[in-house]
Amino acid sequence: MPELPEVETVRRGLVPVIQGQRIEHVQVNRPDLRWPFPKGMAKRLSQQTITLLRRRSKYLLADLSGGETFLIHLGMSGRVLISGEHLGTFVTNHPRKQNHDHVVLDFSNGARLTYNDPRRFGAMDIFETVKESQNKHLHHLGPEPLSNEFNALYFTNVAKSRKSSIKNVLLDQRIVAGLGNIYVCESLYRTGISPKKKACDISRERLGKLVPNIRTVLEKAITAGGSSLRDFRHADGELGYFQHSFAVYGREGKPCPTPDCDSDIARMVQSGRSSFYCPKCQK
Repeated sequence: MPELPEVETVRRGLVPVIQGQRIEHVQVNRPDLRWPFPKGMAKRLSQQTITLLRRRSKYLLADLSGGETFLIHLGMSGRVLISGEHLGTFVTNHPRKQNHDHVVLDFSNGARLTYNDPRRFGAMDIFETVKESQNKHLHHLGPEPLSNEFNALYFTNVAKSRKSSIKNVLLDQRIVAGLGNIYVCESLYRTGISPKKKACDISRERLGKLVPNIRTVLEKAITAGGSSLRDFRHADGELGYFQHSFAVYGREGKPCPTPDCDSDIARMVQSGRSSFYCPKCQK
């Protein structure tokens, strides 16, 4: 599933093309994805201008001129692809309709946004913008990991009260929004903390160091365009490259990249997810 850097990469790719543009036509090719589409979705989106394109956790949020917000979650295999936009003096042609093109938005500038999702684990919703804090997808989310609200004091106070593993604490979207398995593994390695360690047993000093390391890992991943694992692509169809910089994720049995460490990367399963770590460097 795309994590925060992948969704942020898609957002940044879409902003110059669709933000400030009016939706001229909406084509909905099925009644649902993971859940049914909101009632009258095509009519509610048609002739609306996207005034601001935001991200909250792993959700894309398009604020509309009529006072509503259009929410998109990519799920396991969802992609939003742009065609028809001007690239300098060139225009990319609209591709032929593909299998699993479930929602198509045509914009006033000639751009087309196509939502394609083979597994249909994605989701879409429309809600009143002023009621965002009550939305069923968003109301439970904790602070953004790149925001000022996610700081050492906040995180250490929360983590010290948890008896579960630090890995599971970081994956809890109520504590910090948008972190997923890949970037938690990478952040824990960077801080030298074992994913098995109970959060309450980690010193405040070490917990505090996790916060800037999480930010560094996420910012590097966003700069690299995310990690192209399985189905993820940018809005222009290009791949991300952060997977080439993984220190531990997916590297089971390979040498630890820490200089002078003679250990290999290990893997274990926690709550149904694979954790990759160095048994020697991470305590």
